[in-house]
Amino acid sequence: ISGVLPSDEAISHIKDAIKKTYSKKGDAVVQKNYEAVDASVANLHAVDTAGRKVESKARPGAVSDKAPDFVKRVTAVMMANKGDSLPVSAFANEMVVDGTWPTGTTQWEKRTLAQEIPVWDSSICIQCNKCAFVCPHAAIRAKFYDAKELDQAPATFKSVDFRSKDNPGCKFTIQVAPDDCTGCGLCVAACPSKNKADPTKKAINMTFLDPILEDTRKDFDFFLGLPDPDPTKLGDELKSTQFRRPLFEYSGACAGCGETPYIKLVTQLYGDRLLVANATGCSSIYGGNLPTTPYTVNKDGRGPAWSNSLFEDNAEYGLGLRLAADRRAQSAQALLLKLAPKLGDERVKALIDSPQATDADFAAQRERVKDLRAALKGDNTPEAKLLDALADDLVARSVWIFGGDGWAYDIGFGGLDHIFATGRNVNILVLDTEVYSNTGGQMSKSTQLGAIAKFASSGKSRPKKDLGQIAMGYGNVYVASVSLGAKDSQVVQAIQEAESYPGTSLIIAYSHCISHGYNLAQGLEHQKMAVATGYWPLYRYDPRRAEKGEAAFKLDCPAPKEALSKYLETETRFAALKRANPDRAALLDADAQCFVNERWHHYEQLSKQMPLCGVDTRQGGGV
Repeated sequence: ISGVLPSDEAISHIKDAIKKTYSKKGDAVVQKNYEAVDASVANLHAVDTAGRKVESKARPGAVSDKAPDFVKRVTAVMMANKGDSLPVSAFANEMVVDGTWPTGTTQWEKRTLAQEIPVWDSSICIQCNKCAFVCPHAAIRAKFYDAKELDQAPATFKSVDFRSKDNPGCKFTIQVAPDDCTGCGLCVAACPSKNKADPTKKAINMTFLDPILEDTRKDFDFFLGLPDPDPTKLGDELKSTQFRRPLFEYSGACAGCGETPYIKLVTQLYGDRLLVANATGCSSIYGGNLPTTPYTVNKDGRGPAWSNSLFEDNAEYGLGLRLAADRRAQSAQALLLKLAPKLGDERVKALIDSPQATDADFAAQRERVKDLRAALKGDNTPEAKLLDALADDLVARSVWIFGGDGWAYDIGFGGLDHIFATGRNVNILVLDTEVYSNTGGQMSKSTQLGAIAKFASSGKSRPKKDLGQIAMGYGNVYVASVSLGAKDSQVVQAIQEAESYPGTSLIIAYSHCISHGYNLAQGLEHQKMAVATGYWPLYRYDPRRAEKGEAAFKLDCPAPKEALSKYLETETRFAALKRANPDRAALLDADAQCFVNERWHHYEQLSKQMPLCGVDTRQGGGV
């Protein structure tokens, strides 16, 4: 266009740069980029502006006028890349003076980056909620509500009768957030409903955004205003989890991210009492990428407390959160016993001994804490004031440690192993992409045999570390290997079992990643294939089963049905070696198949192995 170079010469240089950049991803990728360049050149045409009036349009504000004062004064300025202009005094308020930062601010960062978004076809929807379950950004949601709530609904708002015997007369809606959806397409891939009249269509279908943007914005705003279902009356199966408000939303993770759905699910189940220690990595970047934060609060103002620690010490940091929470609860209980003559034995006994397992249990305990504070009102003794300050700690905390495979398998493994040995009630979620995704794609001890990565350019020659087997060796650690795309119900079951387990728990979650070298819209299919070929076995190891005389190890998937090569050839991290060095690729593929076969045989034996004696699952307990 500029004429600085002749057109043919300029295009030639562009294609040379494309080949240099993308040749390692295969000739098909290079050719697609060539085609994009050729199509662009072929469709160039001049736009005649003579006599046309150019309307002036003001740039929209960085955040909505509905945003809180702090977001308008500080967050919006930082989002506009003018954070250096903020004086220190802008931060000196009740929100951040102690180093904390307000949560739930990604809701004001409307990016509107998708060209296409999913649109719900209510006529064929089976109300399974799988689309909401897999959404990486909590941009598609499900809700049921009383039909009378629709009196003020926009004309374009969709609803159908809710299929539930326990909730007669209710309506059901699947709603998309048009400004927060990234257009990844995972919801469409997950949808099991088919249109019999048109098999190419499902209950969720991608549609161009522009014509429906304004109407969908109004629909989503109305949807958010609908009352959330009472969590104490919801079940614990997959469908019910998606009626709970996600307390992790609209993150800046990659479109189609394989990690964030697991985090979102944990916040839906335990977010109102959740303490998170997050290792450095992708999950810390999209989890706390100031100026906005995706962790948020529910209607009662409760939500996860989150902090990022270093790669090398995050496990110890998370253990510290557990020890601190336990110590505060113990102090509160000691004060209760000391003040029992004033407070009444019945009140004290209920606060200390009542079960805290279900949502109903926690709601009841919060009411007891509220009653306690009322009873303490007017008592100015030091003990009463301290108990008032510690009263919230009488509600049990759910402590989780989040991190990727680079942290768990490599740099932070020593701390992780220390937690296994302590047996303390800490839940560990490893978001396993099998590569250092956030820092350039280096090899980690989680990188699988035959995969190409930085520092393994000729393919990794050894299998990945079996982190689950190491943890199981302690005998009193709950361990699960899960894959959201392969068996979603097992993911829900494993997370609930891990949280209810009274000692240390470890969940290793297969997470598809852009570093694997394919369109992440296919992420769920790749996860299914990984399980079908034995590449990623699904299992749960629960020491509580050993106490009953059962095998603690349980396989949750059938024996491999496909050759491993069927999976490996679909991902660039493996297929690239076949192009560069076919002989070595064939050798490593054969080694990988042998490894998968031997591991499956070993796991099968574990699933049949009956305990020789009981296992004590109490904190710090052993065989």
